[in-house]
Amino acid sequence: MALEGGFTAVYLARHGQTLWNTQGRRQGQLDSPLTTLGVEQVRRNAGLLSVEPVDAVFSSPLGRARASAQVLGASLGLPVVVLEGLGEVDHGGFAGLTSAQIEAAYPRQLAVRERDKYRFRFPGGESYADADLRVRRVLAAIARTGARRPLLVSHEMLGRMLLKNLAGLSSEDALRLGHPWDVVYRVVPGQSRIERL
Repeated sequence: MALEGGFTAVYLARHGQTLWNTQGRRQGQLDSPLTTLGVEQVRRNAGLLSVEPVDAVFSSPLGRARASAQVLGASLGLPVVVLEGLGEVDHGGFAGLTSAQIEAAYPRQLAVRERDKYRFRFPGGESYADADLRVRRVLAAIARTGARRPLLVSHEMLGRMLLKNLAGLSSEDALRLGHPWDVVYRVVPGQSRIERL
């Protein structure tokens, strides 16, 4: 069985490691460049995808994801289509800050977030619940393009909501998932199967 629009498989890649990742800074919809290791991770992912029947590449508009998607798209011989809906969850006032800086600027808010990560809205930003609605819209837009085996290049937090919708996961199960920089997931929607390439 295929998801709406006829997806037979959807591939999910995260951008490579960035400078801010190494510094423990939340990025959200701010940006920082890929590290040397991050570029190597993207090239490794390109190798993994080279034997897969990907038929379209869609990317977050953020620089770290676009840079990663360009490498992947070039390796696959496919153009990259940028979609705003694939951008990372907006971290609002937390963006650019480390955990210590967040605790100083927003006392106890990290603890509040731990109690209900799905509904917690970053100050001036989004919640996972907001991103979940956005993901439904972007998946419908991708389905309308006619792509059956698309590669989506995005981010760890948004990726959890992509996995939730594609594999029919509960929000609790989706939030337990991680997405390392050097891993590509293949989701077979009708079978609710998540495979690691």
